[in-house]
Amino acid sequence: MCAVTVCVWVSPFITIRPMWIVCLSCWLRRGPQFPRNPLLLMTADSSPSMPLIVAIDGPAASGKSSVAELLAQHLGVPFLNSGAMYRAVALACQRASVDLDDPLAAGEVAAGLELDFDSSGALLVGGEIWDVGGEEVGELASRVAQHGPVRHAMVARQRILGRHHGCVAEGRDIGTVVFPEAPLKVFLMASPGVRAMRRAEQEGHPERASEYEQELRERDRRDRERSIAPLRPAAGALELNSDDLTLEQVVASILGAL
Repeated sequence: MCAVTVCVWVSPFITIRPMWIVCLSCWLRRGPQFPRNPLLLMTADSSPSMPLIVAIDGPAASGKSSVAELLAQHLGVPFLNSGAMYRAVALACQRASVDLDDPLAAGEVAAGLELDFDSSGALLVGGEIWDVGGEEVGELASRVAQHGPVRHAMVARQRILGRHHGCVAEGRDIGTVVFPEAPLKVFLMASPGVRAMRRAEQEGHPERASEYEQELRERDRRDRERSIAPLRPAAGALELNSDDLTLEQVVASILGAL
């Protein structure tokens, strides 16, 4: 096996990790002692290919973030939470009293944000950690995410982060728009009722499950019907329904497809 272990820069998180570099023919003949998922493949002529990217799409509250974060830990690559980026845009617009329904104004805000993620996967805006959680911020993000100028700015930033360092990225258009060339694309689904129950339990308000279900159905409709990058499975995507699967089972299914 013509392979060596080296330390290389693999993420924007100031993290140095050991990495296998192999020729493609050896990778295809790999034995059980060899890592299943090297982060960087070198062909026989030593031309580097793109770092490992896994694209995970799906509707709101389908478990994308939890799955992507755990999968990224297994693979040793950064976790790119695109939803958090759109939430940051919405929050920045709100703080600046910018109309969230104004595409150009919201796009200017998006283009001016310095977005990154730290080693724990927390969103950094201008080098500072922002808390972008909560259902209200999610609803605001769904509004700004419909705007072409906002999506243009976010897609450009996501591509820079992912293509330079590799990642497990989750969102609504990762496999269809941001990284259509990703070697593995996943579309994670769950019924509105199951997603609503999970969200209600997560928020500590099980009595609001019906309310959450109505909100999720409306967000699904908005995401699927928008003119720019509508929510849909990417061509060739692995489609998984997590209604009856645990987080670990979903991640195991994705790892098995690599």
